[in-house]
Amino acid sequence: MQRVATFLCSILFLLTLTAAAQEGGRMQVSLLGTGFFTKDSTGGLVRQQVSESGGFRVGFRYNLTRWISADVDYGRNRITDRDFTPSLSRVQSDAHQVMGGFVVNLPFFPKFKPYLLAEGGAILFDPTGGRFSDVARAQRQAEGTFAYGGGVDYPIFKYIALRAEYRGLVYSAPDFNIPALNVNAVTHTAQPSAGVVIRF
Repeated sequence: MQRVATFLCSILFLLTLTAAAQEGGRMQVSLLGTGFFTKDSTGGLVRQQVSESGGFRVGFRYNLTRWISADVDYGRNRITDRDFTPSLSRVQSDAHQVMGGFVVNLPFFPKFKPYLLAEGGAILFDPTGGRFSDVARAQRQAEGTFAYGGGVDYPIFKYIALRAEYRGLVYSAPDFNIPALNVNAVTHTAQPSAGVVIRF
């Protein structure tokens, strides 16, 4: 219940920011459904597989110029890390993404609004201790993350558009502060998204 309240307060905060905008059309709030597809990682005697999952992401974007926008967003997915060490260890966690960066708008098309993005931030892996976990000592762990990608907006009304987006997330594979689970490798997560954008 506390997480739902936090999510709703975040949405309200973003809407309040946009309502305070002095110049219309420069701000936008997005709500997207996301996928989370991570490449397997191997290091030493450990092989790490991450379950595929769905989640959500909320974002706020401000158009600095016709070409450049600033972007911040928060996303959440629930995943399960399966580590073969050579026995199987599983850690279920919530992956919280907090990212910020810049978007290059490509204003060449009258109807579609394509863009490219580059962002930095972190993913916080927060173990749930649920039934898909069998590692009792797993701890929260944050990993610095670089995101790249692009997408396209398709306006359906004056202030509402549909968005399709792809992000690639590059970060160190988490070990939850357990040396036996450390693969000491950089991994990659593909994150396709789709949802709605409201412009102000």
